Amino acid sequence: MKLKVCGMKYPDNMLEVASLQPDYLGFIFWEPSTRFFNSTLANIPKNIKKVGVFVDAPVKEIIEKIRKYSLQAVQLHGKESPEFCSELRQTCKATLDDAEKKLEIIKVFSIKDNFDFSVLEAYEEVCDYFLFDTKGKLPGGNGYAFSWKILKEYPSKKPYFLSGGIGIEETGKIIDFLQRPESKYCYAIDVNSKFEAEPGLKEVEKLKEFKKRLVSIE
Repeated sequence: MKLKVCGMKYPDNMLEVASLQPDYLGFIFWEPSTRFFNSTLANIPKNIKKVGVFVDAPVKEIIEKIRKYSLQAVQLHGKESPEFCSELRQTCKATLDDAEKKLEIIKVFSIKDNFDFSVLEAYEEVCDYFLFDTKGKLPGGNGYAFSWKILKEYPSKKPYFLSGGIGIEETGKIIDFLQRPESKYCYAIDVNSKFEAEPGLKEVEKLKEFKKRLVSIE
């Protein structure tokens, strides 16, 4: 099971979190967010993928951030259409160098009490992963979970990230979830606000314990 730590903001804190060897670190490029990243990127090990999180940003802006921060993945957290995702992929192939062309596209879908999984079909060919988060006032980082039982209806074989209000207290729920059929395509656990001392500042010891428990599940 992969681990993504999202909402990174401070260089020193990035290095501390990176020492735990998560698989992904997320950086939010949506200015209204309290975790908005517009700073210096720490020297993160190359085996940790850097994810840029965008909310309805123009393709040009996304490409600029990919180049500036050497991003390996883009997380689309707004109302981006399948056509937009396709345009982004094609633009990456046409304008970026060979390493950058391997960019992963993660499309986010927010869930509250129910969800129409038929909307995923149009994104199958233009995204590498889906990410399921809790629908709330903000595009992400709302701090509470949706009912994972909804994923019993997941119709796809595309791997997905599980997000939304996941903290160390949810370890038992994760263990239970991973024993159920609907978790078959769960690729990664995405954490953020429940591991913070303040927005963007992660509590390293909590993350260390969570990763330890996550590894023990495997």
